[in-house]
Amino acid sequence: MSFEFYKESYAGGIKPISIGKGDKAITVGGETCYPFYQFEGEMPHKPKIAMEIWDMAPEEWPAAALEPFKDVVSDPAAWAKKCVDEFGAELIVLQLKSTDPNGTDASPADASATVKKVLGAVDVPLIIWGVANHEKDEAVFKQIAEDCQDVQLTIGPVEDTNHKGIGAAAMGYGHAIISSSPIDVNLAKQVNILLENLGMPMDRVIIDPTTGGLGYGLEYSYSVMERLRMAAMAQGDDKLQMPIINNLANEVWKCKEAKQTVEEAPTLGDPERRGIMMEAVGAVTYLMAGSDVLIMRHPESIRLVKAYIDVAMDGGSLEDLAPIAKRLDGVDIDMAALAPEPDLTIEEEEKKEAPAAKAAPKAAAKPAAEAKPAAKPAAAPAVEKKAEPAPAAAPAAAPADPEAEAKAKAEAAAKAEADAKAKAEADAKAKAEAEAKAKADAEAKAKAEAEAKVKAEKEAEAQAAADREAAEDALRQKRAAEREAHAAQRATGETGKVIAMTPAAVQKSESEKILEKLNWVHRRVPLY
Repeated sequence: MSFEFYKESYAGGIKPISIGKGDKAITVGGETCYPFYQFEGEMPHKPKIAMEIWDMAPEEWPAAALEPFKDVVSDPAAWAKKCVDEFGAELIVLQLKSTDPNGTDASPADASATVKKVLGAVDVPLIIWGVANHEKDEAVFKQIAEDCQDVQLTIGPVEDTNHKGIGAAAMGYGHAIISSSPIDVNLAKQVNILLENLGMPMDRVIIDPTTGGLGYGLEYSYSVMERLRMAAMAQGDDKLQMPIINNLANEVWKCKEAKQTVEEAPTLGDPERRGIMMEAVGAVTYLMAGSDVLIMRHPESIRLVKAYIDVAMDGGSLEDLAPIAKRLDGVDIDMAALAPEPDLTIEEEEKKEAPAAKAAPKAAAKPAAEAKPAAKPAAAPAVEKKAEPAPAAAPAAAPADPEAEAKAKAEAAAKAEADAKAKAEADAKAKAEAEAKAKADAEAKAKAEAEAKVKAEKEAEAQAAADREAAEDALRQKRAAEREAHAAQRATGETGKVIAMTPAAVQKSESEKILEKLNWVHRRVPLY
């Protein structure tokens, strides 16, 4: 009997969405199974990797990331062209870092001009990524959407606070949108609902769940992406059945470990290989979570991840995959010099040697005692006895007792150990007291803040109630004054209006009016 895989049945699938137009357009999504579960469904389109470029020369990139592009970082168009021609990029992501209000604060017109230059340099689909400043991104994306309406761009991130302005521009000029939310399934769904209510076609929406670098940030993002896929596939939630994009390079290469030199962190190994592997490991992790588009930076990381995608989708082996090609000079790290001195002492052997050391002095003392009588026959005459100084015999006759000396050493060691133990207990007690005090202070502070917050909320509610009551009272007084004015007008007959009393052109009898009314009712109410 042959083994059969258990196959899960899914209630939904991921929508296939096209990025760009024309011959170089790329389709992502379309999965009917979990990532790489091709024994349960289909993955008609492989996940894609987009190479990122910046609209300004980066200032804080580590040397490993800057080296492949150091000759073109000052020209975004040349940078994009190098990514396509030399590294085979299928997608380009233009990061509009210069538009950050906290940085260069470039104008929407300048950003739009840069986008046009990049579009003129390459023919692959272009993704435009903002700086996550709601007001500035909205102004910049509106300008770019209008100026580049002859091509289809993918613009983002778009959040709930600026979805109306950017969504309207994208709909009006035929662009796609990246809906972004802060690592939360419900918020991701909410943004898509808002865009759909606005009228944005859902076949032009890609989800950005927010990407974290290596560490617990990645775990949060991974869990949310899993839940997005589960909601889309297993629960059939059509508001989440869109491809996922991850802005990975921006997060990995800005972390401390990717920037540290060999002098700063020698135990982390070669900085160039370290950064490349960090990006590659993060990319593979997000692929397993369900990513359809990965934004990456280093060509070697991209090469490794593309090889992984091909083997995972088509089968094969990575044994012949070339190792990482270094562009920087090699580093020589003496790990032996950095390693601590090994402690080769074995505790059990020390315990065995201690009784043997005590027995050795006893054995030596017995022959010495037997040798005393033999010394008497060899005694010299009286004259020779006088010549022999008495004090010199004292040290030889009264050697230190080895057993007493060993006992003293043991007592000294026990005392030292007891002192050390007492000191450790005192330190532990002091540390516990300090931690308890800090915890109590934190709890007291939190309690005070909570009480202050509750008090402020109550005061705000009371003020709001008072304002509402005042507004209602003012409205009641206004309506009362209006009623009094109308009553006075009716009493005096001065309404201020002249009512026309012109007779109808055709005078109808009462019966004719009734029949006309009945005919009107029958026309209005259908008969079944």
